[in-house]
Amino acid sequence: MPAARGVALSLAEIAALLGGDVFGDAKTVIHQVATLASAGEGEIGFLANLKYKSQLQTTRASAVIVAPEFADSIDRPRIVTANPYAYYARVATLLNPRSSFLPGIHPSACAASAVPASASIGPQVSIGLGVVLGENVTIHAGCVIADDVKIGDGCVLYPNVSIYQGCEIGCNTILHSGVVIGADGFGFAPDKGEWVKIPQIGRVIIGNDVEIGASTTVDRGALDDTVIGDGCKIDNQIQIGHNCIIGKHCVIAACAAIAGSVTLQDKVIVGGAAMIAGHVTIASGAVISGGSLVMKNITRPGQYTSVFPLEEHGNWLHNAAQIRHLAKLAERVSELEKNLKILM
Repeated sequence: MPAARGVALSLAEIAALLGGDVFGDAKTVIHQVATLASAGEGEIGFLANLKYKSQLQTTRASAVIVAPEFADSIDRPRIVTANPYAYYARVATLLNPRSSFLPGIHPSACAASAVPASASIGPQVSIGLGVVLGENVTIHAGCVIADDVKIGDGCVLYPNVSIYQGCEIGCNTILHSGVVIGADGFGFAPDKGEWVKIPQIGRVIIGNDVEIGASTTVDRGALDDTVIGDGCKIDNQIQIGHNCIIGKHCVIAACAAIAGSVTLQDKVIVGGAAMIAGHVTIASGAVISGGSLVMKNITRPGQYTSVFPLEEHGNWLHNAAQIRHLAKLAERVSELEKNLKILM
């Protein structure tokens, strides 16, 4: 059965666990986090965006989390820290611990491999031959784990996750409902107007502390492995193609599509619904805006955007028609510049 929630901590206890400086009554008890606008008694708000600064004066929160420059902007109890947003996330984790489950194998689960006594296996789970599970692994209902899969300590698989043969999952990784790890990559060879399937014999290797959102798919490699590095956070309904190499601590927002053999170096951020063409490399620290299309390598950090601005449909059609003639216009301008130099 899930462990009951209901954690309450004083500001002094929170600061002792997470650091930060307490101003005002350190005995103020907090049982939940909330926005400045919605917070009430027993809740702690936070200021992470300057456009909400005025809400410091109107919030009904029992306490707030603020950066040092706002330490004197409010009279109520507060915790001052350099990064209020990250601090809020850690407070939320303290006050809302992840549900824990009693170890054991549900009678309806099919476990063909040895399962540690610390594992919690839900109903209708299928575990293949040669599977290696770490300690304190939780596998919810309906998951299917094929032969020779390795899953590290502390992992959580929510309902209906599928992990294909030979894939490896690091420690403390979370896979949400409907995630598919290790399905065949999209590989077909043309032959006389038909398509011949190319066996996908690589694996998927996922590092430690990775979180993958619901209904996301990560394809196995054609020859080499598809790799996702430590600390990556991957949202819902994302496609990661075969032989991709995702570096450490990358963030990929919902509905992004990453074609095969793409390399994201460390700490790349990919916005929602972005599309990345195959065999592209994106440099460490690059940020891809939501909805952008990446067709070539990005060699330097920075923000990159290819979204055409939204406007009234008639204007959009007019501008789109002009874009088709830009190449010819550029050629004409270049020719005019040459002629102008001759005349001068």
